[in-house]
Amino acid sequence: MSTISEIRPATTEDATQMAAVLNEIIAIGGTTAIETQVTVEDIKSWYMTGALFCHVAVDDTGHITGFQAVEHSDAYGPGVGEISTFARQNPVVRGVGAALFQTTKQVAKDVGLAAINAKIRADNAPGLAYYSKMGFQDHSVIPGVPLNDGTPVDRVLKRFALG
Repeated sequence: MSTISEIRPATTEDATQMAAVLNEIIAIGGTTAIETQVTVEDIKSWYMTGALFCHVAVDDTGHITGFQAVEHSDAYGPGVGEISTFARQNPVVRGVGAALFQTTKQVAKDVGLAAINAKIRADNAPGLAYYSKMGFQDHSVIPGVPLNDGTPVDRVLKRFALG
């Protein structure tokens, strides 16, 4: 069983492994709002260029086991970032999300954020549980956001104050 050896800022060289992690999650279905496979260029655009910051968890074999990014979002008010978290599903490495969030909290404070918002599909029980375990509090619900096939699924907004 592999273990986490480091949490570090993501680089463009990580984009291929990051896309593989996310595409595996998308293929399984039901736990991300992203429904179509992503490209390496998507990863670079969203998480290297578009995010305030992004970190990867690397295991003792040098493989990425997950990543977490915080993006600027005017939708939630000034000083609030929006978080995305993705962890490898096969094989699972326990503690990836918690390890990433320890770094994310500190970096978010360092860049001047007051809070971090998470937007989770209401049918994503593991995601809802993860963010609650990390200390996020229920904030609001966006009702009936349609999936690609038209199925409406609420989005639960949770917020973590960085006070």
